[in-house]
Amino acid sequence: MDATVIRFTTGLFDVTKERPNDINPIYGESLLLWLADKLKGQVAIPKPQTEDWGWYVDIEWKGRQYMLGASASDEENGEREWVLQIVKHRSFKERLLGKEKMTARDECAAHIRGLLESERAFSGVSVD
Repeated sequence: MDATVIRFTTGLFDVTKERPNDINPIYGESLLLWLADKLKGQVAIPKPQTEDWGWYVDIEWKGRQYMLGASASDEENGEREWVLQIVKHRSFKERLLGKEKMTARDECAAHIRGLLESERAFSGVSVD
């Protein structure tokens, strides 16, 4: 498992308030800003950056580096499907030796998943 991918639907975010993605017109900044607010005081989340598949931030969780990537689908019936990818960075040596792989029990991914599952405005939270 290279990444934990979490999907859910919500109408909570107003994507018209997002900054334009200068690479590809994909929404996702709203989710990362929401996470920054929920993790305030625990994890520093920098200003989201654009990518061709959406938006991302790099964070440090207990000495490990992670990338959080977010994107959203087109709106249907007042809601969008949101996708959050959590990628654990590993050194070349760790990859070569098969160490520090992302697992289903990864503490960072589990904490963020818990935040998403506890938000009443989010429905159908699932992990790929």
